[in-house]
Amino acid sequence: MQETKQATTLNRSLGFWSALSLVVGTVIGSGIFFKQSSVLDSAGSPSAALLAWLLGGLITLTAGLTIAEVGAQMPHTGGLYVYMEQIYGKLWGFLSGWMQIAVYGPAIIASISAYLGILLVGFFNLRAGWQAPLSIGVIVLIGILNMFENRWGAAFQIATTLGKLLPIAAIIIFGLFYGNQNALGQSLHTITQSTGSFGVAVLATLFAYDGWILVANLGGEIKNPQKLLPQAIILGISMVLIAYTLVSYGILHFVPAATIHKLGQQTTLYFAQAAFGTIGGRLLNIGIIISMVGCLNGKIMTFPRIVYAMAAQNQLPFAKQLSYLHKKSHEPIAATIAILVYASIMILFFNPDRLSDLCIFTVYCFYVATFVGVFILRKRRPASERPFSTPGFPITPLIAILGALFVIISEIGSDLSGVLISLVIVAVGFPIYYWKQQQNQNA
Repeated sequence: MQETKQATTLNRSLGFWSALSLVVGTVIGSGIFFKQSSVLDSAGSPSAALLAWLLGGLITLTAGLTIAEVGAQMPHTGGLYVYMEQIYGKLWGFLSGWMQIAVYGPAIIASISAYLGILLVGFFNLRAGWQAPLSIGVIVLIGILNMFENRWGAAFQIATTLGKLLPIAAIIIFGLFYGNQNALGQSLHTITQSTGSFGVAVLATLFAYDGWILVANLGGEIKNPQKLLPQAIILGISMVLIAYTLVSYGILHFVPAATIHKLGQQTTLYFAQAAFGTIGGRLLNIGIIISMVGCLNGKIMTFPRIVYAMAAQNQLPFAKQLSYLHKKSHEPIAATIAILVYASIMILFFNPDRLSDLCIFTVYCFYVATFVGVFILRKRRPASERPFSTPGFPITPLIAILGALFVIISEIGSDLSGVLISLVIVAVGFPIYYWKQQQNQNA
């Protein structure tokens, strides 16, 4: 697949550590710090909650192993958009990209930055009116950083990933060695009546694990992507799985289950203050802020690549401008600005959290299609060499498919109106696709 029609091309300069930090950094945001109580309440017991974190991670790992085979065969800029296009044709590739850039990507950036704004206002004791300016200011600063050569954004991603791992390591170590609760032995009635089900708990963890696939958007900028992309995806997801499970165990080993239920989203802050005193709470907040900044950097670094890849194929309005690469930095400046402006508008006028939720259904529909694509590619290209083969085939991709179908069915059952709206958003892409196709034919 041709990366661009311009003489200036993206820099294929990102190494293994950059790719790995993007996987870990775009997954670990704030969920692991704030979801302990909700997963516990839904699961009904500490042992079931830990099993939910572990099962969600294993399902995500099967998804990563499956995508690694596809991505190694298609090491191009655009990730899921490219996979869908090459497996199912231009229309379905366009729709998967359209859904991500029309709502999902900008809404996720806006949602994370809005929560970050709330944290910054509280941390610095500012007036509530500063929330939106701070949220927008952060994404603008990160966006500017990502307009320089991609090594700067990658270096920042590595730094913030290391920074967010410090509070995680502190929680794990202190919880394991200084806790005295029976993390696996408390029963449901010790907490209260369960507010959900084990399936709901697994669903919450799957959302907390989401985001790893965005590294594939940089397939055209990773050195030796046939080798490094699968390595980064698999090792990155494995690291997150271990971190999430051990953080949950550490907190459950230190804080009684009934207290976790009572504290809700304040559980991790309570843990930090109990373990390290008042200063511990401040340090944890700094760690969470760094974690969210790193997560934002990963999103801002990767989502504009989808815009660029689609514009380079002349599939979007203003394609010439959106496919522009700066001659010195080799970065998609216009695509990055477009995503940031769109996200800023969402912060000011919409509920970005709800907007990003609306697209979960369609995102997972495209995930399922790509997982199925592994079987299609093996049948279509039986004699071709695969740089990476999914271990445990066909069981591994089948588990990934079942996991994604579980999310899809859960979304239909819990948010049917949101599902219908998300389908409308995708449907809007049809006339745009055919309009651009007609333009290209008449050109």
